[in-house]
Amino acid sequence: MKTLRLWSACLTLTACASTSTASRTSPEAAPGVKLYAIHCGRVELGDSGFMADDGSMKGVPAETVVPCYLIRHPKGDLLWDSGLSESIADMPDGMRPQGQPVHFEVKKKLTTSLGELGLAPADIEFVSFSHLHFDHAGNANLFAGSTWLVDAEERDSAFSEQAHRRGEVPHYSALEQAKTVRIEGDAPYDVFGDGTVSIHQAPGHTPGHTVLLVKTAKSGAVLLTGDLWPLRESRERQLVPVYNASREQTLESMKRVEALAKDTHARVIREHVPEDFAALPAFPAPLE
Repeated sequence: MKTLRLWSACLTLTACASTSTASRTSPEAAPGVKLYAIHCGRVELGDSGFMADDGSMKGVPAETVVPCYLIRHPKGDLLWDSGLSESIADMPDGMRPQGQPVHFEVKKKLTTSLGELGLAPADIEFVSFSHLHFDHAGNANLFAGSTWLVDAEERDSAFSEQAHRRGEVPHYSALEQAKTVRIEGDAPYDVFGDGTVSIHQAPGHTPGHTVLLVKTAKSGAVLLTGDLWPLRESRERQLVPVYNASREQTLESMKRVEALAKDTHARVIREHVPEDFAALPAFPAPLE
């Protein structure tokens, strides 16, 4: 936990309406839905031991990708996760927190990638995050003009006294005054009202961790799973990071998301796993 707090502090130095809507089970995706996988960073771990509370990953190195996802829908654009702070792109050798076996890199800024699609942060109607750790919400402040879709428990935890004390708030502080839709209860939230893009509860990693289900017309359903399974070994072995908010909730969420994937025949994307990211169309080509 101390490691993550230090990383968060390092990154911050560099840089309401309430509603709940049940997801409708539309059998077909809207033909205009497109999913763009954007490379928003890379993390090289010298020791991934903290990623498994059973000790099985102690001393094992790992390389992970940090993605952002843009979902384009006829009713608007949704940015799902915003990656590491793009300020790291200005550091010639990335970021190496002192005394920590980790290296952060951002080769291309999120704003640059959006620009290739003719977009700026101000053009994004909706923003949401699987959770608010710095590698998922590192550029959140750029989207304070968007409507923030957030699990109610995640929102409360994000601006709690404990979060301020841990130094986690600065990288998403501008969202505190953003137009906000608080997702209450356990029902899925249907972003565009047609069943094509829905946010599902998967707590445990954080109190309000969520996953995103996207249904495309040509490629079927895709499930973006945040940090439910942060390593390639995590899903098969049901590994739980030592710093998760709740081990019990994490394991229950794994079961729930596996059932969701089966019911919707969705391709599961473990967001930090390089081969899962690489299997999606290379930006700026979309999955349709």
